[in-house]
Order: sequence, then structure tokens, then C-alpha cells
Amino acid sequence: MDVTNLLSAEWWIVTFGLIGILTIIFAETGLLIGFFLPGDSLLVVAGMGASAKVASAVGLDTPFPLPVLLVGAPVCAIAGAQLGHYIGAKAGPRLFARPDSRLFKQEYVEKAQYYFEKFGPEKAVVLARFIPIVRTFLNPVAGMLGMRPRRFLVWNIVGGVLWTDGLLLFGYFIGDLVPNVDRYILPGAAVIIILSVIPIIREVMKNRKAAAGGSPSAPVTEPKGKHHRETA
Repeated sequence: MDVTNLLSAEWWIVTFGLIGILTIIFAETGLLIGFFLPGDSLLVVAGMGASAKVASAVGLDTPFPLPVLLVGAPVCAIAGAQLGHYIGAKAGPRLFARPDSRLFKQEYVEKAQYYFEKFGPEKAVVLARFIPIVRTFLNPVAGMLGMRPRRFLVWNIVGGVLWTDGLLLFGYFIGDLVPNVDRYILPGAAVIIILSVIPIIREVMKNRKAAAGGSPSAPVTEPKGKHHRETA
């Protein structure tokens, strides 16, 4: 298998179908090893696949059932994030006490913690949904930092529904309204990925400037303050 297929939303959809889509959404938000999966572009292309005009163009025998996607995708995204939060709460900082490797980088965790502390728990849980890599690592970080499970669940539901159904409906209506939209699936997916990583690029540049000025970013720790180890 060509490793570039792993980043292709169209390949995942044609190869694994509806069950594959839901599994990938769960894995990307609940399992640390799923951070590289193409969540944003997958949802948009899946929404297009629910349009009869596009389904055959992407290699589907029949269109995806849109109601199933609109219910199943947020359920899987919410369940995955809750699992990530649970793992972070149980394992604590030792979950991330590992050296950098090809897949795992300490900077991923630091970035998730940065958003958690900059925007506060509620906004961070919602906003992280739209930022690749951060949406995978923020959930266990929230658990590690003691965000209460019930509180996390409320904002997890808000972010999960906005992210999944928003992108699914966007893809569906684009597929129905734009003539020959199948020609633009790959370029469109690339644009979505680029737009998604812009916030990360901006923060990386800011951190590099800060480091150059003698203010490097702090390592991942359990901070003291109002978010430290909240109890249910």
C-alpha cells in the first residue's frame, strides 16, 4: 500500500466505506495513534459521497445515507474524545513520558496544552476539533489536567456536532450545487488541510520567535490553578 493513501480521504472512503469513516473519526479523536488520519477532508468528501451527483464519481456504488452520517459521525467523534479524556485522566503525565519518534512528538502535547490554557477548557475543547493533531492530543491533555468528565462531555458534544455535521453538510451541499465538483475533490481536500494547519503554523512561528528572544515554551506539566485536578 502506498503510504500516501493514508492521507487521502477519497482512498479511505472507497476502500472502507461508511463503517470505515465512522471508525476513522473515532480513532482520530480517541486514539493517540490516529492523529495523522484525514479527519477534515474525510468528512467533507463523505458529505459529497452522500450526494447522488458525486457518489459514482468517487467510486461508490450508492450514495452514503446522509442521516446515518449526521448521527453516526458526531457519536463516534464524541465517544472517541471521551475515551481520550478518560485515558489522560487515568494515565496522567506518564502517558506522554516518551521520547520523540517518527509518529510521536512532545510538541504535539505541548501545543494541545497551550490551547487548553490559552482559551480555557470549554473553548479549547470546541476549537480543537477544527485543528489537526491538536484535536487528538487535547482530549487526553484535558483529562490529565483534571477537567471534570461531565464538564468535558458538554463541550465535547458541542464541538463534536459542529465539526462533524458542519463539514458533512458543507460537502453534501457543495456536491449538489457545484457542477462537476468531483474534479475538485483532491484540490479541495488539500485546501481544507492547509486551512486547518494555518493556526498551528502561526503558533509554531510565534513560539520560534519567543524562543529566539529567550522565552521558550514551557514543557508539559500539571499546572496549578483553577483547572488543576477538578473533581467530578
